Amino acid sequence: MLAYQSFGVVYGDLSTSPLYVYSSTFIGKLQHHQNEEAIFGAFSLIFWTLTLIPLVKYVFIVLSADDNGEGGPFALYSLLCRHAKFSLLPNQQAADEELSMYKYGPSAQAAVSSPLKRLLEKHKKLRTGLLLVVLFGACMVIGDGVFTPAISVLSSVSGLQVTERKLKEGELVLLACVILVGLFTLQHYGTHRVAFLFAPIVIIWLISIFGIGLYNTIHWNPKIWRALSPYYIYKFFRETGKDGWISLGGILLCITGTEAMFADLGHFNALSIRLAFAFVIYPCLVVQYMGQAAFLTKNISKIPVSFYDSIPAPLFWPVFVIATLAAIVGSQAVISATFSIIKQCHALGCFPRVKVVHTSRQIYGQIYIPEINWILMILCLAVTVGFRDTTIIGNAYGIACMTVMFITTFIMMLIIIFVWQKSILLAAMFLIIFASIEGVYLSAAVTKVAQGGWVPLVLSCIFMVVMYVWHYGTRKKYEFDLNNKVSLRWLLSLGPSLQIVRVPGMGLIYSELATGVPPIFSHFITNLPAFHTVLVFVCVKSVPVPHVSVEERFLIGRACPRPYRMYRCIVRYGYMDIQRDNGDFENQLIQSIAEFIQMEADNTPQFTSTESSPVDGRMAVISARADRQSTSLIVSELEDYNLSPTIRSSRSPTLQRISPMFEDGAPPRRRQQVRFQLQQNPSMNALVREELTDLIQAKEAGVTYIMGHSYVKARRSSSFLKKMAIDFGYSFLRKNCRGPAVALNIPHISLIEVGMIYYV
Repeated sequence: MLAYQSFGVVYGDLSTSPLYVYSSTFIGKLQHHQNEEAIFGAFSLIFWTLTLIPLVKYVFIVLSADDNGEGGPFALYSLLCRHAKFSLLPNQQAADEELSMYKYGPSAQAAVSSPLKRLLEKHKKLRTGLLLVVLFGACMVIGDGVFTPAISVLSSVSGLQVTERKLKEGELVLLACVILVGLFTLQHYGTHRVAFLFAPIVIIWLISIFGIGLYNTIHWNPKIWRALSPYYIYKFFRETGKDGWISLGGILLCITGTEAMFADLGHFNALSIRLAFAFVIYPCLVVQYMGQAAFLTKNISKIPVSFYDSIPAPLFWPVFVIATLAAIVGSQAVISATFSIIKQCHALGCFPRVKVVHTSRQIYGQIYIPEINWILMILCLAVTVGFRDTTIIGNAYGIACMTVMFITTFIMMLIIIFVWQKSILLAAMFLIIFASIEGVYLSAAVTKVAQGGWVPLVLSCIFMVVMYVWHYGTRKKYEFDLNNKVSLRWLLSLGPSLQIVRVPGMGLIYSELATGVPPIFSHFITNLPAFHTVLVFVCVKSVPVPHVSVEERFLIGRACPRPYRMYRCIVRYGYMDIQRDNGDFENQLIQSIAEFIQMEADNTPQFTSTESSPVDGRMAVISARADRQSTSLIVSELEDYNLSPTIRSSRSPTLQRISPMFEDGAPPRRRQQVRFQLQQNPSMNALVREELTDLIQAKEAGVTYIMGHSYVKARRSSSFLKKMAIDFGYSFLRKNCRGPAVALNIPHISLIEVGMIYYV
């Protein structure tokens, strides 16, 4: 069943390649070698390229390097970071290594410390270089999201040029643009709404091209099967020489979309993708390319629109419709993969905050990002209107596709050494074999930089600058917080009251620090000497695993001794997790802290109220599952649009009076009203009862969210390049991306922002 579903998501792009491969190969310098021998050689190249890269490299090797079932460049990178200290993510803790998904694959502790591993761990520049390589691969995948819809749709509608009423080039481009606008406009509905149509479309398309290929082989030139021998590749290059090498930029288009097999692994599994490719996709494509080559050996003048000319006349219109639909399906898959890549970049701290919409309740991981969708649409239309030619778009597409494969080969070499713990010799053999093949194709594609190949390079450089500037600014801001965090000794010297007024209520202080007290806290109480009776320092962070289970999401501990009523909560998400706004975070937090207090009392032999009680550093994993049973609290729930008179509002009277001013006109939203009560347990420790009572009273008095509203500036002594990156690049991105409060689903009416200037 998974193999069947994978046709509609994974293979749309790869299966539509026959539309444009031969025309892209023979247009250009190979025009002088349009003969039967050259066509035999071209088919032989296509056959062996399909066999060595998608079948041998991806199906048999790369698909085995999954990260808890997830694939793609970031899955490989996170796998590396867990088996060696390559990560540049801030606020990582030893507790993260206890996550169930963290220990996937061979044990990191059992790995032998090789000189190569020590070299990479020691030098930060090498680790930064590794991250840049991964980001560059991600940028090229985004480039695929621009070129795939353009070349697929334009190639499919080009079939109208072989009809009786031949459409002009301008009319074809206009029709392609209309289809592309429709494709991008419908993205917000989500893939799942039309998913049931996708697999049948691709399967009908595959049956069609298989049948047409078989017919053409038998009808035009059955001897074409001899070209399966690699000897014809030798004859091809002997005859065409340098022109044949340059034509490889067209041949490589037969494997565009191969990376989707690995990138979309998380939606299926390795076995289903292997079955689908080995038993359906591979034979169908080989037979189609063979049939098209057989047709061309007898109809060399038909090369410009070889696919549509090779279709028997009665089948033209049905195949044309299916080809257009298959092109749209292939484009949809790559656009969805682009959204996932952007989401993963953001989780790694390498992309500005954007709006992520979860489009399916059933299928996890199907997302839509409005800003990226419209940027992709504008770029795609610009490429289609600007180039108007599938050959030129193919030049750009080939560079993007082959660069991603080359980077995957390089990272796979590191995976073989550090994750699979195989010998360096085996890894070197893998690198030499596949990097040499892909290097030849990439070198041919690079020769076409002037003929459209410059577009993916320019786009990738722009996205790379955005990603690295954001990553650099975020790291510098975190380092400032780390170096200026409040001294615990200073807090302890103030006493439990902190020498300020402790007002009723609960304050949730958000920061990126996983340990210590953030500088915004001291900045706040210095200027306004009052704070809530219960304080919780909240850190929402990403960890280098694809998913964090609900049972392992919360880490709860104390930030100060017990009388201070200061706690710490670390909320952990994987790079594939979606932060859903279910409006239940406050209630989950109260239950988790209460469970931590009870757990601490049960596990501490001498539970006292002294200030020598456990402080920052000791954390406990608390389940965030909503239906868990609390051992110390009774939770009563009531779902209603309005506040129940029997349940006390968590807002203060003043806030209740002014809240309608902010909420008028907003659509009614179902709220979950929860009331906490202590269980009548005579054996409960008196200090635990007192602390839990304070916690419940603070929740009833109201919850306030405190965040830093930071302005990041470069120091005066900084270099010109750093000032440009921080003062202009990073500041511009921060002003034009989503605010942290919106990204974290914090209610605006309960938010206090503390202004601070960061000189980094």
